[in-house]
Amino acid sequence: MLFQILCLNFDSFNSHTNFAGMTEKEVRVRFAPSPTGGLHLGGIRTVVFNYLFAKHHGGKFILRIEDTDQTRFVPGAEDYIFECLAWCGLEPDESVIKGGPYGPYKQSERKAIYHKFVQQLIDAGHAYYAFDTTAELEKMREEFKTPACPVPQYDKQTRMKMRNSLSLDEATVKALLDNKTPYVVRIKVPENQTVSFVDMIRGPISYDTNLVDDKVLLKSDGMPTYHLAVIVDDYLMKISHAFRGEEWLPSAPIHILLWKYFGWEADMPQYAHLPLILKPDGNGKLSKRDGDRLGFPVYAMDWKDPQTGEITQGFREKGFLPEAFVNLLAVLGWNDGTEQEIFSMEELIAKFSIERVHKGGAKFDYEKAKWYNHQYIIKATPDYLAPLVLPYFDRVGLQPDLEKLEQVISLVKERCVLLEDFVSQGLFFFKAPALIDTESIKGKKWDEAKVTFFQSWAESLGKVQGDAVSLEQSFTDAATAAELKKGELMLPLRIMLVGGKFGPGVFDIAAFIGKEALQARILNALSML
Repeated sequence: MLFQILCLNFDSFNSHTNFAGMTEKEVRVRFAPSPTGGLHLGGIRTVVFNYLFAKHHGGKFILRIEDTDQTRFVPGAEDYIFECLAWCGLEPDESVIKGGPYGPYKQSERKAIYHKFVQQLIDAGHAYYAFDTTAELEKMREEFKTPACPVPQYDKQTRMKMRNSLSLDEATVKALLDNKTPYVVRIKVPENQTVSFVDMIRGPISYDTNLVDDKVLLKSDGMPTYHLAVIVDDYLMKISHAFRGEEWLPSAPIHILLWKYFGWEADMPQYAHLPLILKPDGNGKLSKRDGDRLGFPVYAMDWKDPQTGEITQGFREKGFLPEAFVNLLAVLGWNDGTEQEIFSMEELIAKFSIERVHKGGAKFDYEKAKWYNHQYIIKATPDYLAPLVLPYFDRVGLQPDLEKLEQVISLVKERCVLLEDFVSQGLFFFKAPALIDTESIKGKKWDEAKVTFFQSWAESLGKVQGDAVSLEQSFTDAATAAELKKGELMLPLRIMLVGGKFGPGVFDIAAFIGKEALQARILNALSML
C-alpha cells in the first residue's frame, strides 16, 4: 500500500497543522473541476462540503476552472458547471464569472505564472527536463518489466537510464533546449525519505518516497499538469483547506513535496480526502454506467454530449428539488451526531464539521434519495412548486394556469416523490383520462341499478352547487334515495373521473373540473361499460 497511517513522528514541515480545527488565517476553500463533461454527484458533494465548511467559519468558497489538459476540454462544460452550482444554490464567492482578488480563475489563463515556478524548481535541483519520446518511454517500460514490477515507473530506478537533464551533460541539454526539442519537466522525488501530513478526516498519513515516481509537472505543450498547477494556485489564492476525493491520496506525496520545495510549508492548506460515493451494493465507486444500468441519474443536471448528442439525465430534470439534492448529499458520508436527517441550509452551515465526515465510503441509495425529495415536496408551498412543475405539463402538451396548477399541487403533493409525478397524479384535473379501468368499475357488485344511479345523478348536476361539499351531499342523498351504499359507489366514481384507483378526494376533483366535465366523464365511462 502506497501510504500507511502513522501515530507519531510526521514531518516537522507540517507542524503548523491544527488537526482539531483551524489555523489563524482566513478560511478559503476551493472547488476546481475540469470542464470535461457532466458533473457527477460526487463532485457536487465535494462542493457541498467545501461550501458548508467555508460558511460555517465565515470564509470564502472559490471556484477555479482546471483546464490545463486541453485534449479533454469539452465545449459547454464550463457553463454547465456554473449552471449546476447555481441550481444547487452553492454560489462561489470568487470565480471566473464573479472575479476576485486572486484571478485569473482559469488555469489556461495562468500559463506564464506556472513557467516561473517551474524554472524555480529546476534551478533548485528539484525538477528536471526530460526529452524522452513516446517510443523511448514504451521501451523503458518493456525493458524494466519484471513479475514484481509489471509496470515500471519513471523514478529513481530508471531516471538515469533515460534521456533527461540528470543523465545528460550540460552541453547536450543546452543544445536540446536551443533546438526546441520537445520536453516535459518532471519532479525529482528524493530517495529513502518519508513524506507525511495530517489529514483532517484520516489523521496522520505517511509515504515512502521510494514508491513514488517522478511525475510530470510541465507537459510538452507548455501547460502545467494538475500536480504543479494545484499547488501554485492554492498558494497564490491563499487556500487554507483543500477537500478532495480519496482517489487523490496517491498524489499527495508529490503535492507535499512541492509545498516543501517551494518553501511554502507554513502556507500549506489542511487537507481532507473525502470518502468515495459507492454503488448501492457497496462494491466500488458509483459511476455513470451504474446509473444507466440501475435506472437513476448520477449527474446533477442533464448533460448533452456535444459530439454524439447523447443526453445523460440529471437529478434536476428527473424532478429533484435542489434543496433536497443538497441535503441528501450533505448526509452522504457525514452526520451531526444525531438521528436528524432533514436539514435546512442554515442548519447544515451551523452544524457542519469536517471531523464528522466518515472515513469509509458511503453507499448511494436512490430510494433514500427519493425519500428526501418527497419530504421537501411535502414541505414546499404550492406557489414555489408551480413554476418547477409547469415544464413537466408542457412536455405532455398542457400549459395550465399557474393559479389552477397551485390548487392541484396542494391536493396531490403528498403523493408525489419527484416533480414529474405531478403529471401522473394531476393530469386528469386538466384533461379527461384517455384510458379508464372499466374492469375495476364492474367488479363483483356492479349492476344495472348502479348504471341507472350514475346516469340519473349526472343528469341532475345542473341543479347542484359546484363546490365539493354540495356535490358530495348531492351524491349522498342520491345514493340514499336509490337505496345503494355510498361506499360501493365511490370507487366507480373515482375511476370515471381519473381513469384509475388513485388521486386525492374525489369531490375535490369533481369541484375542480366543474359540473360540465364531471357529467361528461361519467357518461363517457358508462358508454364503455
